[in-house]
Amino acid sequence: QVQLVESGGGLVQTGGSLRLSCAASGSISSINIMGWYRQGPGKQRELVATIIKGGSTNYADSVKGRFTISRDNAKNMVYLQMNSLKPEDTAVYYCAAGRVVNFIPNDYWGQGTQVTVSS
Repeated sequence: QVQLVESGGGLVQTGGSLRLSCAASGSISSINIMGWYRQGPGKQRELVATIIKGGSTNYADSVKGRFTISRDNAKNMVYLQMNSLKPEDTAVYYCAAGRVVNFIPNDYWGQGTQVTVSS
C-alpha cells in the first residue's frame, strides 16, 4: 500500500501562485507514475499533470505553461507549482499514484487539498 498526503492549498488572488506538495509513504518501490487531479465545483475530475520516475511529464492543455509538476524521488515527494492562477483553477486537488504496470496514476489517492482563486 501507498499513502499520499497533500499540503499547500489555500486562497489566492487571480494571477497569484501556489505550490502543492504530496508526501508518499509505504510501498514506494511499487510506484512509477504520479500525478495531480482536480475537481472543481460541479465538474468532473480532471487529470492535470503527470510525472514518471524518470522525470517525463505531461500536462492538461488547460494548465500548460502555467503549472509545473516535479518529483524528488529521494524524498518521496511530488510537487505542483501553479502560477498565473485563474478563478477556473478553483478545485480540490488530489495527488495520485500508479503502480509500475499502470500508465495512469489512479491506484492510490490522497485526501485532497482545496485551492481557491478569487477574482
